[in-house]
Amino acid sequence: MSTTDDIRTPDLSAAVPRAGRREWAGLVLLMLPVLLISVDNTVLSFALPAISLDLRPSSTTLLWIVDIYPLVLAGLLVAMGTLGDRVGRRKLLLIGATGFGLVSVLAAFAPTAELLIAARAVMGFFGAMIMPSTLSLLRSLFLDARQRTLAIAVWAGAFAAGSSLGPIVGGVVLQHFHWGAVFLIAVPFLLPLVALAGVLIPESKDPAPLRIDGISVALSLLTLAPLVFAIKTLTHDGVGVLGVGALLLGLVAGALFLRRQLRIDNPLLDLTLFQHAPFAGSVLANFLAVFSLVGFLFFVSQHLQLVLGLDPLAAGLLLLPGAVLSVVAGLASAYVVRRVPPRVVIVGGILLSAVGFGLIVLLRENLTAGVVVLAFGILSVGVGAAETISNDTILSSVPPDKAGAAAGVSETAYELGAVLGTAVLGAILAASYRASVVLPDGLGRGAAAQAGETLGGALGVAGELPAVDAHALTESAKAAFDSGVGVTSIIAVVLMLVAAVVVQLTMRTRRPRG
Repeated sequence: MSTTDDIRTPDLSAAVPRAGRREWAGLVLLMLPVLLISVDNTVLSFALPAISLDLRPSSTTLLWIVDIYPLVLAGLLVAMGTLGDRVGRRKLLLIGATGFGLVSVLAAFAPTAELLIAARAVMGFFGAMIMPSTLSLLRSLFLDARQRTLAIAVWAGAFAAGSSLGPIVGGVVLQHFHWGAVFLIAVPFLLPLVALAGVLIPESKDPAPLRIDGISVALSLLTLAPLVFAIKTLTHDGVGVLGVGALLLGLVAGALFLRRQLRIDNPLLDLTLFQHAPFAGSVLANFLAVFSLVGFLFFVSQHLQLVLGLDPLAAGLLLLPGAVLSVVAGLASAYVVRRVPPRVVIVGGILLSAVGFGLIVLLRENLTAGVVVLAFGILSVGVGAAETISNDTILSSVPPDKAGAAAGVSETAYELGAVLGTAVLGAILAASYRASVVLPDGLGRGAAAQAGETLGGALGVAGELPAVDAHALTESAKAAFDSGVGVTSIIAVVLMLVAAVVVQLTMRTRRPRG
């Protein structure tokens, strides 16, 4: 008779040295870039209304401002993880931190939407150097299994907290400064890292590193960029040559990328790792946890400010309880997983994310600030738990000398979740808005296009109309936006439920009969 059990990493704590004060101080230092990158993923959400009113981008351009950074980041993370294994993870971390800080200053003063997109792309390049290095350095700092799980819980908690705190930080900054100031927060985060990393964080690298395959890097970018572009184009313009062509290009490049990884001796992405079911299930959980969080923040930040009329600071503070709960859930899961299977924690986290979106669906006709706070709190608990244990499983499933590559896979899943959470749910939301908004008669072509693209654009146009028309456009735009929120939340619930089933199945293994 066959039985099923969760695969667990053996506890080798008695056989390896335990971390001391220096290692824990190093962890604190590594949290600074983690917080920065995760804050940067979502801080822009609360600046979108101001950017929309100031630079007047189209809805597609607005989504690209958000998406280009995690898109470039995701395309390069595995390559940078492998590069860190080769040249030194601390060295790559410091190069990335310095470049990221300098380009952030340039983004703060971008005069056009196009230049802001370009700056965000370069930030993604340097950001890709930072993230795999932080996670892989934890593997070398904490050799004890239980200490490593706790350290990764802190890491994941910082990531989730940063994503949740991004709108709060943005709210505080935007309350007093121009929207460009949200990028300047990189400087105080990165200065301590550059100054102290050489003292607190030892260098580590793979003693027998593989050569980086440039063709694989190019194919990975040719896969991701066209696919995200296709999602945006097809949802915005319908089926057309440009959108279908981009979709086909992405699929063909993806197939070539996978084929090449299986044939070369130095693959950019070691596909054999995915033969280990817990690794594959954890990567999926990592992806979907962030997909849900970033997609939720994309529409909630606009709802709080543009529909409910809250200022950025008040809107950001409403999300503070969720940020705290995310950290608490991540830390608690490090202890809970000692008593229950990791699968239970991860699946439970995904299901909580589904509950958060489900609450939005059920109460979408009366989406008050209280409902948003409750839904975000539930979702944050789920994300904090699922992220912590999935990252621990990913990192503990590979040999120590491949920690950088594994961290790259983990971070790629994270950033793909950030890209597609915004691209997929944001594009569906935009399409639903355009289909539902009713524009007043007599609007000029430019005003009609602007009001029909985004809620921020509609409110900007309404400010220039007579009172009766302004009120009608404002109410119609807000109702259309919230209708789109309901549609995207339903889709998110379905995705979360499917994911819970898949993770449940992949993180179990059968023992032979006997």
